[in-house]
Amino acid sequence: MSKTVYVGMSADLIHPGHLNVLARAAELGRVTIGLLTDSAIASYKRLPYMTYDQRKTVVEAIKGVDRVVPQQTLDYVPNLKQYKPDFVVHGDDWRVGVQKKVRQSVIDTLAKWGGKLVEVPYTEGISSTQLKAAMAEIGTTPDVRLNSLRRLIAVKPLVRLLDTHNGLCGLIIENLKLDTDDGLREFDGMWASSLTDATAKGKPDIEAVDLTSRMSVLHHVLEVTTKPIVFDGDTGGKPEHFVFTVRTLERLGISAVIIEDKVGLKKNSLFGTDVAQTQCGIEEFCDKIRAGKRRQATRGFMIIARIESLILGKSNEDALQRAEAYLGAGADGIMIHSRQNTPDEIFRFCDAYAAFENRKPLVVVPSSYSQVHEEELIRRGVNVVIYANQLLRSAYPAMVETAKTILQHRCAAAAEDRMIPIKEVIELIPGGK
Repeated sequence: MSKTVYVGMSADLIHPGHLNVLARAAELGRVTIGLLTDSAIASYKRLPYMTYDQRKTVVEAIKGVDRVVPQQTLDYVPNLKQYKPDFVVHGDDWRVGVQKKVRQSVIDTLAKWGGKLVEVPYTEGISSTQLKAAMAEIGTTPDVRLNSLRRLIAVKPLVRLLDTHNGLCGLIIENLKLDTDDGLREFDGMWASSLTDATAKGKPDIEAVDLTSRMSVLHHVLEVTTKPIVFDGDTGGKPEHFVFTVRTLERLGISAVIIEDKVGLKKNSLFGTDVAQTQCGIEEFCDKIRAGKRRQATRGFMIIARIESLILGKSNEDALQRAEAYLGAGADGIMIHSRQNTPDEIFRFCDAYAAFENRKPLVVVPSSYSQVHEEELIRRGVNVVIYANQLLRSAYPAMVETAKTILQHRCAAAAEDRMIPIKEVIELIPGGK
């Protein structure tokens, strides 16, 4: 009987290094590919460009591959115990970094039945990381970006968004990565906030910045990023106007719009009942959702309904009633908002929402209850967390302090220690050097 060989792969971007590994595997016996699922890949790095089914089709066509099976986690052990291969073949580049522990667990598991790890020397001059970096420079298409939010929600325990109001913020969100014991941690996408957009322009958050101006900001962000963008649609305006907003956002490749169930002159929700704010009638808001869904041209775009009941001092029951109605009208998700400094009322909503038969993705914005940990949100069934204004709020005091220092010393040198060098400013933007 021929020997059996197991090869774990992401196979998002196949290159000669992968083919060298597979050629060595085929020399040893019948090859089973453990193809990492989207959720397994997203647990330690960015969502793959191709879906699992697309990657499976590619790998099945490679010479020497006998079968392809899903590998549900970065950890090989569950599949190794199931298939008990004689060999596991892998490139030798996993001896360091996030996969070092994975490698050791493979060795320990194989030893239980006399299996062996065979490592193929790293192919110099090419890697998936380099290819992905090159693709990031090329950019993405509106269709791929638009659909990426739904894919992320489907495979990640929590999708993490951060506010953007210009291209520089977009670059920070696009490129910032943190290596942790649990793998790579990063922001999954961007929140195109009306508050931060208006504030950056020196205007109040009352929908004073028109849609054309906001689209101009989106264009700047879209040109330098690839991650999904969720657009803050405020009230959405009149249904007759909202339908055009939906089509415009779709053409640009925006993944979702969130609209709030208020009417009249928009006031920021965190004012609560301190200012006059009127909540929209349930059926009236449902009509707006239906209008947007009817004019939607793609299946991937999402219209998410933001419920203001808790903001306005109404009951949890009112919020739940609205959630059920909005979902019934076709909303692709619910955002529940609160201005309390603890997450207690949000958690009460989450617990009741979890029992909905027609439950769809749940979004929260912990601006006032900022101490809540992401693990708590995951346990309560939250799908998307939006850090809605933190970049702008941290930038303003830093700029004020620099300006005060220059005034105080009548010399820019006194503020140099709080700034990056001019050379780094030039090199900050790709192509600036």
